[in-house]
Amino acid sequence: MAVYPGRGLHGEVVSALGLRIIRSDYPPGSVIDIDALEPEFGVSKTVIREALKVLGAKGLVDSRPKRGTFVRERDAWSLLDSDVMMWRREARREDDRLLADLSELRDAIEPAAARLAAIRRTDEDLVALDAAFAAFAAAGRDVDKLAAADLEFHLLLLKATHNELYARLDMVVTHALEARNRIQHHPGAGWMDPVPDHRAVLDAVRATDPGAAEAAMRYALRDSDEDLRSGEPPFEVERPL
Repeated sequence: MAVYPGRGLHGEVVSALGLRIIRSDYPPGSVIDIDALEPEFGVSKTVIREALKVLGAKGLVDSRPKRGTFVRERDAWSLLDSDVMMWRREARREDDRLLADLSELRDAIEPAAARLAAIRRTDEDLVALDAAFAAFAAAGRDVDKLAAADLEFHLLLLKATHNELYARLDMVVTHALEARNRIQHHPGAGWMDPVPDHRAVLDAVRATDPGAAEAAMRYALRDSDEDLRSGEPPFEVERPL
């Protein structure tokens, strides 16, 4: 199970149960035995119930009198919820199209966002994009710094559209980028310098050239679909709490 810094015991219980649901350890319709989870996790029933409330808000579980807490059908899940996406990535189920779906969404969202950003960006947007790009270019092959700056650059580009709905698609871009970076930069993977592609996008946005910005982003994403379809490396093995 991936570690979520700062979440504490309650967050770890939420993550453990969420991952089990996504993996179908608890298939849709199955009842979750709260009494059995209490000794397994070594926490109180209150903690278990609070964790299940969080999962309920994400559409994963529901509760009924005389039936108890049960797993909902997949069509009720909040598939754009960041935690649900993370658990789907961790589960790595062969029948899950998450990474392919993220790639298709990214192909649709980011070139259009780059076009809008080139039209609507402000001087303040450019200052922020320049700073993110500078950090990106300076990261070299430091994977952690590279990934952080890469994500910042792409999210700032969404904000530079000055379209509130584009900005709310940050979770789609975040998970697609995180997955791709884990695929591209895990030990043994080949290395492709990402700086020139990002510079081309930034230059087009700076020049207020929407066509060039869209084309540059589309070119920058040219291998994303192939990378994401190859699948992420495994996350940590689930461990006891």
